[in-house]
Amino acid sequence: MTDTLIKTDVLQGGEFLIRESRPEDTFIPEELNEEQLMVSQMAADFIKNEIVPNHAKIEKKEPGLTERLLEKAGELGLLGAHMPAQYGGTELDTNTNTVIADVLGPSGSFATSIAAHTGIGMLPILYFGTEAQKEKYLPKLISGEMKAAYCLTEPGSGSDALNAKTRADLSADGSHYLINGQKMWITNAGFANLFIVFAKIGGEKFTGFIVERDTPGITLGEEEDKLGIKGSSTRQVFFENAKVPAENVLGEIGKGHLIAFNALNIGRFKLGVMCIGGNKVVLDMATRYANERHQFGQPIGSFGAIQYKLAEMAIRNFAAESAAYRTSQLMQDKKAASEEEGKSFGRAMLEAAEEYAIECSILKVLGSEVTDYCVDENVQIHGGIGFSEEYRAAQAYRDSRINRIYEGTNEINRMLMVDQLFKRALKGQLDIVGPAWAVQKELASMPSFEKVEGAYAEEHKAVADFKKIILMTAGGAAKMQMDGKLDLKEEQELLMNCADMMIDLFAAESMLLRVQKLAGMQKEQPQEVYDAMLQVFFHDASARIVKNATDAIASFAEGDLLKTFLMGVKRFAKYPPVNVKEKRRLVAEAVRKANGWCF
Repeated sequence: MTDTLIKTDVLQGGEFLIRESRPEDTFIPEELNEEQLMVSQMAADFIKNEIVPNHAKIEKKEPGLTERLLEKAGELGLLGAHMPAQYGGTELDTNTNTVIADVLGPSGSFATSIAAHTGIGMLPILYFGTEAQKEKYLPKLISGEMKAAYCLTEPGSGSDALNAKTRADLSADGSHYLINGQKMWITNAGFANLFIVFAKIGGEKFTGFIVERDTPGITLGEEEDKLGIKGSSTRQVFFENAKVPAENVLGEIGKGHLIAFNALNIGRFKLGVMCIGGNKVVLDMATRYANERHQFGQPIGSFGAIQYKLAEMAIRNFAAESAAYRTSQLMQDKKAASEEEGKSFGRAMLEAAEEYAIECSILKVLGSEVTDYCVDENVQIHGGIGFSEEYRAAQAYRDSRINRIYEGTNEINRMLMVDQLFKRALKGQLDIVGPAWAVQKELASMPSFEKVEGAYAEEHKAVADFKKIILMTAGGAAKMQMDGKLDLKEEQELLMNCADMMIDLFAAESMLLRVQKLAGMQKEQPQEVYDAMLQVFFHDASARIVKNATDAIASFAEGDLLKTFLMGVKRFAKYPPVNVKEKRRLVAEAVRKANGWCF
């Protein structure tokens, strides 16, 4: 791909809804190069040698253990893989950082600790810090000498972050701020020696601060007794006249929201990827048990009901993984283009995550909800043993639940992705109106009965039709708002319907592009297994999209308009029936033979 193509031909954020993508422009995990695979193996060895043997101790919060493990990760370069070399980082590309997150995903509570440190703990300084702040803090954070925490949530402000009550008041001589307030659910609080803190200067200007742990006036609450991720430190942090030097203001005064929201974009992406990595280990766990446990004279994995579960876990995670690595390459291309324009490493990273905020939210929701499915069915496959804390199935079940809450709840992320789509359209960054109008014109014309032919022709047509259904639904709702007949801010159910269709579309298209690309490559499984996964996913996604579109349309349209739109849904939902039973059995057979994830 030429430099010109990198700058101009890559999909913009949200543009997957209105543009066709090609397999040759899509990155898939099977294309990881030798260096990336070496980094992946190094991270896997760290999990095997350092995390797995210490699992029970981590869960019991053995004093000093997580801190030592973070320092060990720092020695291996895992804390600075996404950081500039001038501060001690290794500046690895986005895809390499994605595979690191993938591999670290199954590390349980430690995954939460390392993600909070490297993500929302470090990125605000890289993105918004002064040069002096970066030089002072980033080398120590990269080495693990310092550990970071992120203090945003308060008792009265969670998703509504700007409603924070913590305040900062400038001293008379302008040398420092006094911070007073309370933060809660702070990951790493028990051992962090650096806090990214958000407070309102004078009670009004929402601003970020870098606050060192030994600042007088900081105290901690007791460790929270949590449902899951028990091995991670989570405490309240109290500030009582905490004296913070004025030079520790992070970013611009009154612009703390830019720090808070931009740091979360890449955090959402990495959380989705870590969920995907964890799902692979959960599938391994479920498959091994299904192969070993015998009932009625045969392994329970030979029964259709269990094969359904194993296949569905694999199919959903394969779809999520395809979407994750596709997005990873999009961010890599955007970052490379920004650096070519002379922007700094940190600025280029920030712009890439900001550009693909919609995709990051999609991956957060998709990854976390696939995880919930996998851990739930894993317990079910294990039966009574799965309900016992002696086995890992129960812990995986408990640990997974937080993923749908932090980094912005899945409900907030669903509304954000639709809101971002409309905002980008209003700013002229995406032409949604033209394609939506084209769908309306198509509805008014005679349908084409031309038969589609060729490899994956039905799937390509289905992707195009999924886009038409979403454009028709979202466009109709937007028109009703323009006419004053609807206020989308008050229609969260409708927005959730649209978001779910976007998620299914992005996952389905990503999966199709990957399976097409695999057709010409050496791979783990025969092509028919990948084709089976693709067909099952499209069959089910089509039904979900029809349901979501119907629910959304019926919530704002009536009479002839309702009939027209519903005819449109029927017209664009033509993916042919699939023998999903046999296709799932084919996938389950591959998984059982490999004793787990094999893609």
